[in-house]
Amino acid sequence: MGHPSSKKHWRLYLMSLVLGIGGSFQYGIQVSLIASPAVHVHSFVNDTWMLRYSSPVDESTNQLIWSFIVAVLSVGAWAGAIHSGSLPVMYGRKKALLINNIVGIVAAMLMVFSRTAKSFEMILLGRFLYGYNVGLGLSVHLMYLGESSPKELRGFMTLTSSIFIGLGKVTGQIIGIKEIMGSEEMWPYLLGISGVPALLQFVMLLFFPETPRYLYIDKGDIEGSRKALQWLWQEDNLKMELDDMQRERESAQGQKAKTVKDVLMSRCVRWQLFTLTIPCAGVQFCGINALYFYAFDIFRESGVPEGQMHYLVIGIGATELVAITLCSFLIDRAGRKKLMGFGYLLMGVTMCILTVMISIKDLSPQIPYVNIALIFCVICIYGLGPSGVSMALPADLFLQAWRPSAYVISGTINWLGMFLVGMLFGYIVEGLGQFCFLIFVAYSIFSAAFMIYFVPETKGKTMTEIMDDFNKLNYKNRNSYIENTEVSTKL
Repeated sequence: MGHPSSKKHWRLYLMSLVLGIGGSFQYGIQVSLIASPAVHVHSFVNDTWMLRYSSPVDESTNQLIWSFIVAVLSVGAWAGAIHSGSLPVMYGRKKALLINNIVGIVAAMLMVFSRTAKSFEMILLGRFLYGYNVGLGLSVHLMYLGESSPKELRGFMTLTSSIFIGLGKVTGQIIGIKEIMGSEEMWPYLLGISGVPALLQFVMLLFFPETPRYLYIDKGDIEGSRKALQWLWQEDNLKMELDDMQRERESAQGQKAKTVKDVLMSRCVRWQLFTLTIPCAGVQFCGINALYFYAFDIFRESGVPEGQMHYLVIGIGATELVAITLCSFLIDRAGRKKLMGFGYLLMGVTMCILTVMISIKDLSPQIPYVNIALIFCVICIYGLGPSGVSMALPADLFLQAWRPSAYVISGTINWLGMFLVGMLFGYIVEGLGQFCFLIFVAYSIFSAAFMIYFVPETKGKTMTEIMDDFNKLNYKNRNSYIENTEVSTKL
């Protein structure tokens, strides 16, 4: 990725910026900003209840409504992820994103006018629609990047989605402080802020082409694909890329886009499916949410004043963002396998040490400060490996016909995982205390072993070369492999 390449591919980088703003940035901002207006939303629900029923809402009902407002994002995102298997196939990647942005703008309007309409149901519906926007947007964002990038930049380009998640988290944390938008007067606008990136992407995406692989392989529009590649890559010598797409198109000739059932049942993508589900989609189970949850307790024990907590959390978000940015420059040099495999391994070891240190925190006044350093270490490792690669790797695993359904499965595991961790984590902490980390340690070590021992490296390879590597795993018996090579290449 030398200097000429950087200048030559400037339109590709600009496209990643446009996709990021209305794609994974929305996920980051929605996850992080919801904590800031909690007090104001609680009091709004109470005031609305008083107006309707002339009595205050009881505390448990108010808490239940708030829990639904927080959790419904995952349900909406799951609905969006399910549609990411059909909308991008039916209308194309670009139109699917334009439709998605309209959903985001409607959600923002509901949030902004909820106080005027005196309706907390509008917040619930707006949050569900935001979820849909995030679930569909994240999957199509990754498809768009993976299908528009040259193989030597594919890892870097798909990883920009993780950078925008980190950027969204930090932005949400910063604008959520009471001095900016976390105040009594501003909270509806804080909840509606995601309408701005949605509008920006809607306008800017109109100037970009559909993905070249979709045009060539799905639509058979060879000239349109060539023009899109020339415009994005600013290259005339596109023979290798067009040949690769031709091979993929021939293998998919006469076949419809694969369904979720096909992906789950077909032997020829079995190991790709394992790779998609265990280390990638299951990234929710590596304990990163547990760490954010425990961070406040550890900060308190270290004597950090309540008023300063928010700034330390911004520090954690910024650390994750810096680590993911660094990962984006390493991924096409070090490769996916090393970064993710050893990243999970180091996370597991560091969380083991953290569990021990939390258990013996009363032995010395210095230990809480060691724990703060360990939290920042885990966040750094997470950003450098699992966080970034879990976004980049799925784009490498599946051929065009299989990709949309694979993203449905990935999205389902990711969002249901997030929902389950959100709902059950409080009870797990109550039962296990700091030993809750050991569940996540087990997951991290297992994922590390899986990545290091089984998954082939995908760095710098074409889609058909990657499929050949996986076929050696899918058809381990050599004779079976030879017999099935033709069939699996077709698939």
